[in-house]
Amino acid sequence: MQGRLNSGNTTQSLTTRFAEVCAAWDVAAIPEGVCARSRLVMLDTLGAMLSASRPLFPGTRRLEQLIRAQGTGPCPVVGTRLATTPIDAALMNGYLAYALDIETHHGAAIVHAAASVVPAALSAAATNPTDGAGFLAAVVLGIDVACRVALAIGPNDLYARGLHPTAIGGAFGAAVAAGTLLGLDADGLERALGLAATEACGLLAWASDETEESRPLNPGLAARNGVTAARLAATGFGAPRGVFDPAAKYNVFHAWSLDGAGNPTRLLDGFGEAFAVADLIFKRHACCAFLHPAVDALLDIRADTGLGADDLTAIVVRFPRTGAPMIDGNPLRSHRAQYILPLAATRGVVDFADVIVDRSAEPAIRRLADATRFVHDDELDPLYPERYVTHLAVTGRDGRVHEQRVDWARGTPENPMGDDEIVAKFHRLAGDRVNPGVADRIAGVVLDLERQPDLGHLFALLRVE
Repeated sequence: MQGRLNSGNTTQSLTTRFAEVCAAWDVAAIPEGVCARSRLVMLDTLGAMLSASRPLFPGTRRLEQLIRAQGTGPCPVVGTRLATTPIDAALMNGYLAYALDIETHHGAAIVHAAASVVPAALSAAATNPTDGAGFLAAVVLGIDVACRVALAIGPNDLYARGLHPTAIGGAFGAAVAAGTLLGLDADGLERALGLAATEACGLLAWASDETEESRPLNPGLAARNGVTAARLAATGFGAPRGVFDPAAKYNVFHAWSLDGAGNPTRLLDGFGEAFAVADLIFKRHACCAFLHPAVDALLDIRADTGLGADDLTAIVVRFPRTGAPMIDGNPLRSHRAQYILPLAATRGVVDFADVIVDRSAEPAIRRLADATRFVHDDELDPLYPERYVTHLAVTGRDGRVHEQRVDWARGTPENPMGDDEIVAKFHRLAGDRVNPGVADRIAGVVLDLERQPDLGHLFALLRVE
């Protein structure tokens, strides 16, 4: 593959080498299985964006109002009539992609890569027309970069510093995806990476915002920052060099890794041979991915025993200690075990709008919230974040305890959803905003992406009048 690392040159700047292999990325060398997976990831992301564009969501309405006031442009905002500037479209579409917490994510990197990269690529493609194959290649590359950067810095380190891996890694992935579609060469991509490094931002402070409105902003910021970096680089704008070089005085590892060193080899190890997009996890439940194993376990127990919410007296969740604070008693409904598990027990589903529409006052949910206990488990901790291993125990009114351990949630590569399930999920999501015929046509274009001479037809289908 053109993009494989030539490991013989060990004196060259790591950042330069990274930019060069990104610039040499070749869609023809991406295995068909990876391309097929990528098409499903894009379809899933567009479905999430369409559903989140509904006016019933306050955050969506407010952000759209702001962006509308900024002026018009060539780039569509998915699920709306709005067309705006490339930078504003990236922000808005990135917001939509993560708003319902239902799109794909990378488990080990703890990055919602598609939520930042797909919007950035859409913005770039709207101003620099590309064919479907080129668009797919840029998205696959951007997702790879986003995940590699987060893994190189250390996702647990970013969490420990109060930073969102999606916002940090996503900015680099968005910059490379957009830069590729803007025609940047290796030097241009290196400058885009440097500019993305100085723009990257995104605290985990949204975890205290119970409105859920600021949570999706971080992928939007990553997409916006990446598109800005790429567009600046395309003008020849100067940029810091060597942002990934261990010897550089102000590199990303000094800034964000707890030991100041990180793991820079993760940037290039297996580049062009192992694809992060193949490791993305599809979501069945609209909530934080850390909670998916527990929801799976609860729904399995519910199906096996026939126990309903009224039959339960206690729910006990054991989760790796390092990740537990994000889902134990969190003010956000999407990240609070004491809301999501009672919701699943009561309704048999955690549906697309359940994190936005507050159901916590419903008597059964309120009672089970008080009966849900969370254990920060040291024994499970060594498995995290590669696995979100969860042990769930529920007690019925008869005193019997039903237990289940889930190592891999449904939708992970180790416990996959079928292609037909993913497509059906898209139709349920898209059905909130477009009619079935339009949803069929969107799916038809995306699932046959490499045959598309341009993306004009897709852009038209994603507009909602």
